[in-house]
Amino acid sequence: MNFLITAGPTREAIDPVRYLTNKSSGKMGYAIAQAAIEAGHSVTLISGPTNLDIPEGLDFLPVETAQEMYEAVERWIGKADIAIFAAAVADYRPVDIAEQKLKKHGDTMTLELTKTRDILASCRPEFGFKGTLIGFAAETQKVIEHARIKLEKKQCDLIVANDVSRPDIGFDSNENEIFFVEAESQEAIAKADKQHLAHLIIEKSLSLRA
Repeated sequence: MNFLITAGPTREAIDPVRYLTNKSSGKMGYAIAQAAIEAGHSVTLISGPTNLDIPEGLDFLPVETAQEMYEAVERWIGKADIAIFAAAVADYRPVDIAEQKLKKHGDTMTLELTKTRDILASCRPEFGFKGTLIGFAAETQKVIEHARIKLEKKQCDLIVANDVSRPDIGFDSNENEIFFVEAESQEAIAKADKQHLAHLIIEKSLSLRA
């Protein structure tokens, strides 16, 4: 099978030295890519900035912004049988990027933000992707409810959801506790290291593809 996997955060520039980002470490996405390689599949990994070692044996496409990730996915998703979107992509970016470092003036500063393009929601209607589509939902409340809304709205086959309000799992942790959320079912996966969970996600994606 050919896998397309996204991982890591994006960075949205404010000025030449500052940017908006999030807490994603990329560990889950990289673990999924590694698991797919170990299972004998072809992998294209599109990643935002991380401090992780790049797994061997895959095609690696580094990006920085949400727009760059959108364009990379648009270009490469047509080659994929299964697409897994583990990246934490910025929902908004600054309208204007200052050409020079912004200086401190006054006690407050207001940034005007605009929506980024929704990569996952674009896969079916815009990119014409017909393969197995898996998204991630990092939530702080009503995890299953929000995951199911995302599943339907973005025409996914599966949402992998987790509670990122917990300090012991998710984002920069080496462990996670997840839910497999489908249209008419959900399955709780017990807390485990991300490498183990990655193999379960690959197995699940292959079963959905079959």
